[in-house]
Amino acid sequence: MTAPEIAEQWVWLARIRRPQGRKGEVFADILTDFPEKFAERRRLWLLREGVQVTSGGANPAPRETELEAHWLHKGGVVLHFSGIDSISAAETLTGLIVAIPITERAALAEGEVYVGDLIGCVLVDVAGGEPMVVGEIEGVDRTAGPVALLVLRAGEVLIPFAKSYLRNIDLNAKRVEMALPEGLIDLNLPGKI
Repeated sequence: MTAPEIAEQWVWLARIRRPQGRKGEVFADILTDFPEKFAERRRLWLLREGVQVTSGGANPAPRETELEAHWLHKGGVVLHFSGIDSISAAETLTGLIVAIPITERAALAEGEVYVGDLIGCVLVDVAGGEPMVVGEIEGVDRTAGPVALLVLRAGEVLIPFAKSYLRNIDLNAKRVEMALPEGLIDLNLPGKI
């Protein structure tokens, strides 16, 4: 299999932070909802954030690598790749993204969606009489509590991604419809407590 040619064809699994140990292991932040799948994966790809393979070669091409071992550790994952056998070799991986081609990601149950697929979608509030565009989803914060927060470009607006608010997701149209409680958007305005 050849490397996918554009960034949108990758699924990020982890971001390498630093060497971990003396034998080439690295510590990485987990970026997947399925960390248990590392046990099933041997072939992974390393790429730079924002990578896009171009014919001009401006960005480095993703690099295929073999995962020899992994284990969960202190909220992250320790990874050991084939051919990376020293601290200095592991240091060269710092900042790289561990990814797989989008065609290899885990199947979801009916009604589930990958968080990464929400990024770039427009959030529309359908609670009132007229649908209102709230903003474009630029990220998802899963560390804020029991419910993930959608981070919108419209002035750092944070919207809970609660099932009770969700009305429709159309990934082809890049549109997420939610019935938001009255006043929720106002809480995100500057000067509000």
